[in-house]
Amino acid sequence: MPGYQAPEDFAYAKELIAVARKEAEAFFNLKHTAERSDGVIPAKYRELMSIAVALTTQCSYCIDAHIKNAVEAGATREEIGETIFIAAALRAGGAVGNGLLALRLFDEATAVAD
Repeated sequence: MPGYQAPEDFAYAKELIAVARKEAEAFFNLKHTAERSDGVIPAKYRELMSIAVALTTQCSYCIDAHIKNAVEAGATREEIGETIFIAAALRAGGAVGNGLLALRLFDEATAVAD
């Protein structure tokens, strides 16, 4: 599908907020609280964590926003690089962890069939 997650889609933001106002308010309150600058975790680390999550959830908009925020917070290219590989390792680890579940479910399914 061409144009998937295009910057032009931000034009729909006001419409989305209008059709789900209560949910949007809750979302933005959570987002504002999680991304606050007065927390114990410094802004740069918050942004690096946000990038890692955005990479694993594959949200292009989040990657864009949090890369910009991380640069503003003083993150280096090397820190971004390490963050990318940390996220990749955790994503791969998640696949292995779910693979353990898959093997158990397979054993359970084949035990029922026997």
